[in-house]
Amino acid sequence: MRTSAPRLLAAVGMALLVSACSRGASTIAALPERAPSDLRRDLGPVPEHAGPRSDAVTDDDLALLWQRQLMVPVDGYPRRALRDNYTARREGGRIHGALDIVAPRSTPVLATTDHVIGRLLEGPVGGIVIYAYDAEERFVYYYAHLERYRRGLAVGDRVAKGSVIGYVGTTGNAPPDTPHLHFQVMKRGRGRAWWDGPPINPYSFFATDGVRP
Repeated sequence: MRTSAPRLLAAVGMALLVSACSRGASTIAALPERAPSDLRRDLGPVPEHAGPRSDAVTDDDLALLWQRQLMVPVDGYPRRALRDNYTARREGGRIHGALDIVAPRSTPVLATTDHVIGRLLEGPVGGIVIYAYDAEERFVYYYAHLERYRRGLAVGDRVAKGSVIGYVGTTGNAPPDTPHLHFQVMKRGRGRAWWDGPPINPYSFFATDGVRP
């Protein structure tokens, strides 16, 4: 049921998903010193960004994001089953700015790329959430509505792409009958609010299905 169940639930669950998912807030974790830039690989043309894009997100940012070769962050979930709900309208006319990936409750949530865990918190909107960033501190990755974290996960942990970091749930303002992962990619914000930068639609930038190594 690693492929068929998420695909079925994606079609059914997205029709039910009406909550306004958004980011939470909490204390800010210290960031490590910046790592050297990654060597760029020839991966072919950079995908087009789908939907509106902040002027602060450059073509170079998108090229670097493509270099990350993101994995779909839900175990057993194929790229072809994803639905682009990035521009779905939310309360006040704002766009969603993230992807909702419907999957069975307790399905493992995977690190979409190599991460440093930056913040762990629980709030009334995002529920149990994870903020992570890459070693270069270029992007922030936000996972929300988790059922729980992986046992022992802590701020400052370095986790490899494909590692289990949590489990799909309905915490926060998620509909209780529609377990899903609210997943967002952002360019790192400036200053102390590093976790609140402009969003980037990851839909076109997933290179691999959600499969644990």
